[in-house]
Amino acid sequence: MKQVIIAGGGPVGLFLARELQIGGVQALVIEAAAVRPQYSKALTVHPRTLEILAMRGIHEQMLEEGLRIPNGHFGVLENRLDFAALDTEFQFTLAYPQVRTEETLERHALDAGAELRKGHRVTNVRQTDDAVTVTIEGPDGSYEESAEYVVGCDGAKSVVRAASGIDFPGTVSTVFGFLGDVGLDAPPERIGYSCHGESGTLMVAPLPGGIYRFVGVDPARQAARGEELSFEEFRESVTRIAGTDFGMHDPQWLSRYGNATRQADAYRTGRVLVAGDAAHIHFPTGGVGLNVGLQDAFNLGWKLARTIKDTGSAGLLDTYHHERHPVGQSLLTNSAAQTAVITAFSPEGQGLRTLLNELINTNPAFSVDLAERLSALAVRYPDDSKVAHRLAGSRVPNTDLSGEHIGSRLFSLFSMALPVLVNFTENHEWTSVAIQGFDAVRTSVDPKNSPAQREWDSVAAMLVRPDGYVAWASDASDPDTLSSGARVALEAIASARGNSQGPKHSQ
Repeated sequence: MKQVIIAGGGPVGLFLARELQIGGVQALVIEAAAVRPQYSKALTVHPRTLEILAMRGIHEQMLEEGLRIPNGHFGVLENRLDFAALDTEFQFTLAYPQVRTEETLERHALDAGAELRKGHRVTNVRQTDDAVTVTIEGPDGSYEESAEYVVGCDGAKSVVRAASGIDFPGTVSTVFGFLGDVGLDAPPERIGYSCHGESGTLMVAPLPGGIYRFVGVDPARQAARGEELSFEEFRESVTRIAGTDFGMHDPQWLSRYGNATRQADAYRTGRVLVAGDAAHIHFPTGGVGLNVGLQDAFNLGWKLARTIKDTGSAGLLDTYHHERHPVGQSLLTNSAAQTAVITAFSPEGQGLRTLLNELINTNPAFSVDLAERLSALAVRYPDDSKVAHRLAGSRVPNTDLSGEHIGSRLFSLFSMALPVLVNFTENHEWTSVAIQGFDAVRTSVDPKNSPAQREWDSVAAMLVRPDGYVAWASDASDPDTLSSGARVALEAIASARGNSQGPKHSQ
């Protein structure tokens, strides 16, 4: 019997497979497509996604190849969100085609030991108290595999979700946009070109290889919702909205998309879980879909691995839905709001856009708040610890380390998805006692190098989960109090048996 079967070999499924592998759990990925499509649905990688990739050491090639854009947009408003104000070292969105993201994640998943079967499709799922049986249609016919757990990363029409009885409530599409990847003889002069008016809305972004992506909404073409998008219609819409076709030629991919908005009512039912588009779909505003899916996998991977290896606390796996379902709800709300702004073609709608543009321009706090939401840096998980602390549930920023890890940064310690105990005090002896018997990393940070935010003032120690969120923190000065508090927090997320297949780290 397999440990985990993942339906869907897109970015979410591949990233989850690697997360499981480094957690000591074998993953089998079933992907329906025998050959990866060369067009890219997703293009934008946001700052928080770059952070989680950096924590696993798999971001550098993407940074080298991608195009850094120092801002983002809300509802295609003319005044863009300046990412320079964000509290991250990745103060930009990265234009990086999904096909390259998938290639990168597939290589890392396979290198970690995951099994990938392309050209095999999951057609049914049934579970018992002890296992899940998956029916798979392969090149040589139908067969079955059983696993301890199954995760549906198989998209909006998820077979796993439907077969498991997970409801997918929401709304059908009422707005339809268009997308096209084409060559241009006269491309826009500025990166991040956009326009909006009574004729529609349009954005243009460069892709590698001299290709440009156009996305827009044409109010005059809403009746064509189910029809294939022709190059002639695409060019006509762009010309009417922008006043030029930019010398477009050689279309690589043309498509329509709608604003159907749905969310799984449960991200887990027994031994079946869902992530990515299998858990939530929405109008692709702001390019956040792929990012939220990867962040789902990042939250789920270490929890599922520890549950299977019987090293996590009882109920740890339930926190996946508890933490990520509200994030999905926020995503859908944000997307719906942006859709309303994008389709504000009436005089009243133009007034709304003018007001929002002014607020972004004159109210820095408003602009930063929107940017933090868009980039997922605003995500904060509920504090379920027994000892509440202002940092619990918050994302930890990358920071310089001291002691034996001097010259390194905090994110570098998360490569094997282990919890990290961070000591800000001058007393280091208590940390050895705190992690004794646990698979964990311990490190020190000079208080002078601690993050500059006020909420970090006087913090003495913190335990950071494998996904980079604070599980426990304390301002106590007594070493015994710090040691006992850290151990209680470790017991909630880590094993005292020390049986992780990844290397043990200590200082």
